[in-house]
Amino acid sequence: MTFEPYGAPHWAALGLLALIVAAMCAQRRRLRGSKRARIALAAASAAVELAMLADRAVTRNWDIYALPFELCSLMIWLTAIMMLTGSRRLYEATFFLGILGAAQALATPDLTAPFPTFGFAHFFLGHILIVVSNLYMTIVEGYRPTLRSALRAFGWLQALAVPAAIADMLAGTNFMFLARKPPSASLLDLLGPWPWYLLELEAVALALCLLLLGLVKLADRFFSSPIRSPKEDSPS
Repeated sequence: MTFEPYGAPHWAALGLLALIVAAMCAQRRRLRGSKRARIALAAASAAVELAMLADRAVTRNWDIYALPFELCSLMIWLTAIMMLTGSRRLYEATFFLGILGAAQALATPDLTAPFPTFGFAHFFLGHILIVVSNLYMTIVEGYRPTLRSALRAFGWLQALAVPAAIADMLAGTNFMFLARKPPSASLLDLLGPWPWYLLELEAVALALCLLLLGLVKLADRFFSSPIRSPKEDSPS
């Protein structure tokens, strides 16, 4: 038995994400400035990844894929650090790359582990926490992405792809899907064959960063009194 995209467990995971985001929006003023909430989200993110390492240790399933070279594996750790420190520089990267990477994974999971296995829980909880944490800093704490931060995030993506590409060449892995498309259906199927889809993916990634920025600005226009961070103009 393997994972089936858009079966009941998949929809339940997406529904959980929607419920958390809706509750966060409804309680944003009450939550603002809550160190406990930020620590809880950071701790949950770290716990999910540490549980994965513990599972590998128990099952002795150690291989190169235990390294954090996947985009979302990096983003969940950076998001946890960002939540603890409030770093606006980290937010620039995790907001764009974290949300876009996790959203793509949640929409088209490259997953075989079915519900209710550990692999299923790790996959969905990890990606949900990336989205929720970055939306928390945006909706609750008033952090805002900018055009410059979108471009810097795109630059971060290039830098993060370097070690992943080196690992792919040396070990035959497929970190960040740089070596080949995933075997399961994904948005990459809309692009051309390897290696040309990598060039197309660059354009798509930049366009999605700008689209995400536009959605935040559009949301601010529809809400008369968006919450702003008191340190909005002073990146940490």
